[in-house]
Amino acid sequence: MAFINIEIKARTSDPGRVRDLLTGNHADFKGIDQQTDTYFNVPEGRLKLRQGNIENALIYYTRSNQAGPKQSNCEVWPAADSNGLKSILENSLGILVTVTKTREIYFINNIKFHIDTVEELGNFIEIEASNKTADISSEKLREQCQHFIELLGIREEEMIEHSYSDMLLIDH
Repeated sequence: MAFINIEIKARTSDPGRVRDLLTGNHADFKGIDQQTDTYFNVPEGRLKLRQGNIENALIYYTRSNQAGPKQSNCEVWPAADSNGLKSILENSLGILVTVTKTREIYFINNIKFHIDTVEELGNFIEIEASNKTADISSEKLREQCQHFIELLGIREEEMIEHSYSDMLLIDH
């Protein structure tokens, strides 16, 4: 399934405040996922296998590195046998980096929110306004993302331009 996200990632020093704001705005809490994202060597974009207790998928996406709202072009394929798939991808492409995190997942309509605690990196909030389930223009998705940036009080200096995988690679 191909779709676009308009998304941001930002550091947060107070995940509890973010959680309270989301629940106060009637966000639908989907659960806490223990996720391992294995990134593979590819010539363009990013290819990762997400293994969790809620989400399991092979995800390919392209996105520019910039702090603030940015567009990701995504393709997602459910991964029922993620261990077998990981073995094939590891043997054929090689592993670039592995990201381990605890993720709280929330939704408000077509907008997905993550409160993440990432091993070696800290606490983050992500907002993903998506046209995955409805025909929504990228302009409308940008408006939705900006609305929640303001509602959650995310400051420009808190926004992160890189993926967790890039941050781990840069730090090591």
